[in-house]
Amino acid sequence: MLEEFKKFVAKNALLKKGDTTLITVSGGRDSVVLCELFQKAEFPFAIAHCNFQLRGKEANDDEAFVKKLASKYKINFFSKRFKTEVFAKKNKLSIQQAARVLRYEWFEEIRNQNSFNFIATAHHKDDELETFFINLIRGTGIAGLHGILTKRDKIIRPLLFATRVEIDKFVKKNKLQFREDSSNASSKYLRNKIRHKILPIFEKINPSFRNTLSQEIKRLSEVEKVYNHFVGLTIKQILKNNTISISDLKKSQFAEVILYEVLKKYQFNTDVVEEVLSSFNSEPGKQFFSATHRLVKDREKLIITERNTINADEVCSVSQKIILLLKPVKIEFLTVKNSKKFKIPSDSNIACLDFEKLKFPLEIRKWKNGDFFYPLGMNKKKKLSDFFTDIKLSIPEKENTWLLCSDEKIVYVIGKRIDERYKVGKETKSIYLVRCIDKNV
Repeated sequence: MLEEFKKFVAKNALLKKGDTTLITVSGGRDSVVLCELFQKAEFPFAIAHCNFQLRGKEANDDEAFVKKLASKYKINFFSKRFKTEVFAKKNKLSIQQAARVLRYEWFEEIRNQNSFNFIATAHHKDDELETFFINLIRGTGIAGLHGILTKRDKIIRPLLFATRVEIDKFVKKNKLQFREDSSNASSKYLRNKIRHKILPIFEKINPSFRNTLSQEIKRLSEVEKVYNHFVGLTIKQILKNNTISISDLKKSQFAEVILYEVLKKYQFNTDVVEEVLSSFNSEPGKQFFSATHRLVKDREKLIITERNTINADEVCSVSQKIILLLKPVKIEFLTVKNSKKFKIPSDSNIACLDFEKLKFPLEIRKWKNGDFFYPLGMNKKKKLSDFFTDIKLSIPEKENTWLLCSDEKIVYVIGKRIDERYKVGKETKSIYLVRCIDKNV
């Protein structure tokens, strides 16, 4: 097994001469075997152990055992006790999810502080098969079917070549001591249900099922590379600044797959994909929500934005001369004399207002239902909602529109249009110039 281990490390370029590794050790047979292989192969390593304080004395005994293991190899030992249940409750995570977050954050912290090149986990071939079924049950798409990656960033898995049977043989041959986690025998957790109940059924049908599935996972991994290449090229064409062109998406014969791959990055579930596709022939304005984002079906595009609370009553006072940096509004205010030399720019991001008609302090606020103004060039009022429809603003664009107001009257729909009543005329003595610094406004 030692020679197979060395060959696997070399073949997958997991380590090079001089690299140091932090091995995550629970005290179970897999992590104990990984330590023994590193020792025999003369690869420099240290040990890190997490005590999640979930199994009382048993967990503390595991910690003591791993500490002795580090002493046996005369290497550095790192350990930490976590308040896992408290963390899980606070962050609304399952115990398994909480433990994963805690351990990997801590491992990376140790790696950085001590300049380890890699973090090694003791995942083996059987773990890969179990993970395949877990992802299949949860519905992770093709990305979840490629098995456990041998190397990801600074995490390596040098034991993936070995089966549980091979590991057991190595333990007996080398008379290794290890700790048996009592929870491994329980069917309470999904992984254990797959290990003890599902996989044995397949093996009855096909005695070499584990090897067969392992080969299929390798093939799926290669298929995924082709899939990601094709999908990636298409996504680059249709997704610009969190906006998807509906017409471009419709042109693809794989629209559903492409949309699924885009939306899963924003935590939308698979059901939403069909609903979004069905909305293409409906009126604009339909909205879809994930835990973190919102998708709005506009006239010709799908717009994805982060979910946030819009406060329509948010108000900021403005003095006469100021540069205002109010997210997402960045505006500069200047006062200039009106003269024949001054030419009013046609840029909608610059507003020229009659200074004498303004009452200070001005206010900047979000628009709300019922708002109206007199658009430049018109001598009758218009509802802002109708104005937005005329210039074809999407829902997110409407929500991100700010107003400059004087004495509760709208003088400038920022970045869009000024009010006719406040325009510069022949009688204007001073011009109050408002310039949007941030073009995203």
